[in-house]
Amino acid sequence: MKTSAKTLAPLLILMFTPAFAQDVPQKIDNTSCKIAFSCETSVYDDSSGPFVDSILKKMTLDEKIGQLNQMHWEDGTLLEENARKGLVGSVMSITNPKDFNKIQSIAVEESRLGIPLINARDVIHGFKTIFPIPLGQACSFDPDLIEEAARISAIEASAAGIRWTFSPMVDISQDPRWGRIAEGFGEDPYLASTLGAAMVKGYQGKSLSDPTSIAACAKHFAGYGASESGKDYNSTFISPNRLRNLYLRPFHACVDNEVATIMTSFNDNDGIPSTGNEWLVKEVLRDEWGYNGVVVTDWNAINEMVNHGYCEDARSATLKAVNASVDIDMMSRAYMANIKHLIADGLINESQIDNAVKRILRLKYSLGLFKSPYCDETLPSTAFYAPSHIQKAQELAEESIVLLKNDFHTLPLGPEVKKILVTGPLADAPYEQLGTWIFDGDAQHSITPLAALRDEFGVENIIYEPCLEYSRDTKLEGLNRVKEKSSDADVILAFVGEESILSGEAHSLASLFLQGAQSQLIKELSQLGKPVITVVIAGRPLTIANEIAQSSAVLYSFAPGTMGGPAIVNTIVGRNNPSGKLPVTFPMTVGQIPMYYNHNNTGRPSDGTELRIDDISVGTPQTSLGNKSYYLDYQKCLYPFGFGMSYSDFKYSDLCLDKNEYQVNDSIILTFNLENTSDVPGIEVAQVYIRDIHAGLTRPVKELIHFERIALEANDKKRVSFSIPVDKLGYWLGNKYIVEPGKFDIFVGGNSDDCIKNSFNVLY
Repeated sequence: MKTSAKTLAPLLILMFTPAFAQDVPQKIDNTSCKIAFSCETSVYDDSSGPFVDSILKKMTLDEKIGQLNQMHWEDGTLLEENARKGLVGSVMSITNPKDFNKIQSIAVEESRLGIPLINARDVIHGFKTIFPIPLGQACSFDPDLIEEAARISAIEASAAGIRWTFSPMVDISQDPRWGRIAEGFGEDPYLASTLGAAMVKGYQGKSLSDPTSIAACAKHFAGYGASESGKDYNSTFISPNRLRNLYLRPFHACVDNEVATIMTSFNDNDGIPSTGNEWLVKEVLRDEWGYNGVVVTDWNAINEMVNHGYCEDARSATLKAVNASVDIDMMSRAYMANIKHLIADGLINESQIDNAVKRILRLKYSLGLFKSPYCDETLPSTAFYAPSHIQKAQELAEESIVLLKNDFHTLPLGPEVKKILVTGPLADAPYEQLGTWIFDGDAQHSITPLAALRDEFGVENIIYEPCLEYSRDTKLEGLNRVKEKSSDADVILAFVGEESILSGEAHSLASLFLQGAQSQLIKELSQLGKPVITVVIAGRPLTIANEIAQSSAVLYSFAPGTMGGPAIVNTIVGRNNPSGKLPVTFPMTVGQIPMYYNHNNTGRPSDGTELRIDDISVGTPQTSLGNKSYYLDYQKCLYPFGFGMSYSDFKYSDLCLDKNEYQVNDSIILTFNLENTSDVPGIEVAQVYIRDIHAGLTRPVKELIHFERIALEANDKKRVSFSIPVDKLGYWLGNKYIVEPGKFDIFVGGNSDDCIKNSFNVLY
């Protein structure tokens, strides 16, 4: 994210100059009013202005409103009728190229103006080739690889005629009870900004007009991840300063990277639903940030403002959304039913609708749809599950695995391990390993851990007894068989976690313990006298302190996707040395939530030395415990943000700065030693945090400001240097971004807790 307060330049600027005359449509047939188009386009091609205006002049009010209307493939006959009349601008979820070409031909060849449709789809972490869920991808701290994954998703989706995805989700979430935490990048705004921008670049490619590119959509604008009590669609209560400094930053980064569209969120914040929030969408996004791309509602969100109690009926909700400059109505039909009447009554101006239509037509122009409205029906046979796509899916799955525990170097498995007992409901669950929000992924293409283990060690050396059929299964009828078969095993691999249905939209949980009898299974396994390696496959952080204590080693894999099995097995045998880091804090218990590393200090911070509940004597006086900000029963998190072990051992030392005082336009040059003290080559994600000691707003005790993946050979040592612009140290105060003078601490380490520190001053 850029760290200056300057107004962003508009993404799509109408330009009326002779230089663009060649890009004006060659002709407009005044008899049929069909628009002929024959020019090349590029990302946000500014030459769209004259072309778009020429279309707009030909449009009736009904046709303009139709461009704002998004329908679903399942609307069937109604969709065809509206396409023929020019009363629909975009369609959702057509995944068969022949079906899309059929409806597109109606829009292009049978409607009065022949304006093409955009076909949209939720392509969240892969279309056919499924990558780890976004929360898992965030563990890689690898924006380049995430950009490649998004590019592959675009190639596969566009082959099916899809040119618009409702991704990335850049909602910050500090609450793992919220099921949609699976779809985002965790709790940190800098990480989410970096990875969200990477996804935008991957989806949109070098040019939106490239037929393999798809328009990205940053969602949900804004604050949705703070839903009260972790329940989906719930209210949020975020102050303006916190909104800007935490929740808006990833959206600002996506705008900086020319994201084609933005989606409003379901939630109301401080009593105002986002879809009707004129301050948020029009004043901040449009006017302050200069965003001139397309804004779309979430599903039926206009009508749901009535449920919120913010609007009396769909007519008043339409008025709110139009005044907030929301362009596309997803599935509520409210715009179609009410805009014309609102204009007739003088409550909105037709110019507001014209501006929305221009933005939509410019997007279609940028996508090259006027020139090439149809998709190649032969592409799916070569685009889906291409070997290079599968390879990248495995690579990202491997980088996304986090090693949480490894007592006595249990992992990687050595040559002495001959027979392995494999158990647990997620060992051979091809659909569940794909994770949430995979409408088009085919479980038949999944390679499960069991299949990969059999391939690695031989079928005869893998003893498989799942014991539990699925993650919520409470029946341990197979436990005796597990115990009997364990006598022949050198090690036990237990695959536990969550089915895909337990995370994602509307899948919030009040309890984060392992479901069903999985905890009991781990407990029983720990008593068999064999090393127990627990692999957790889930869509969110779980409260698994007991299971970790009962295991010799623990790997955490946030729903790893199509190639999850080989990625996990490569890690178990050591071909992949784990480098994943947690993008979200793991709490010990649900009662600690929200729990996040970048919290404020408070006036009475805990120093970790306070008495715990079992240390308090009966009759202890009320004020003798120190009166600090902490829980009596649980003082620490299970794992901090940025945590992740390796088969290598890394040591940080000698953090130095090039000087002690900096001006705002300077860059901080920091150097430190990073040493691999083991005999195993590895990759470390070095993380840089800062703390603004005194400011106009209380600032977090740590804020991530930079990270890099650094490879080190065995017993290797590097002097690492990073350059951090001082203007990245600021924050938003109201609508101004400021960098204040004063003292700062700077930290470098392998996670947010375990860091070395230095200090410096920023001068006026």
